[in-house]
Amino acid sequence: MKTKTQKGFSLIELMIVVAIIGVLAAIAMPNYNQYVTRSRITEGVAGLSDARVRMEQYFQDNRFYNTDGTAATTCAASVVVPATANFTYSCLASANGQAYVWTATGIGSMTGFSYTINQVNARTSAIVAGAAWPVAAANCWMTKQGGGC
Repeated sequence: MKTKTQKGFSLIELMIVVAIIGVLAAIAMPNYNQYVTRSRITEGVAGLSDARVRMEQYFQDNRFYNTDGTAATTCAASVVVPATANFTYSCLASANGQAYVWTATGIGSMTGFSYTINQVNARTSAIVAGAAWPVAAANCWMTKQGGGC
């Protein structure tokens, strides 16, 4: 008499595979989330870099950063950085139009991230984003979770 051979996986084999997948997911997901956050930071600082270049071009043409070189506190109207899915941008100019500060403020999943740049290319970061990213402030653009610039 012939015996039938069973085909397929045993319960033990299936449980081992599930455990391996669980361990891999536990390691991969936090790393992936950090990767996504770092890519979003790049979006914010790229907008600030672009704004700085355009502000310097405006200054070369007009000799001031604000709209008319007087007491206005808004930056040149022709230099606009549109909001993205992760950051909004704003700019303030000094009263005499010889200085400015552009700010990228995180929204949505990037709430708590804030980056600035000014006319002398001084870059600052302020991060208050919760447990995943420790509270930090620095005189650079922090792009890494450990506070690296």
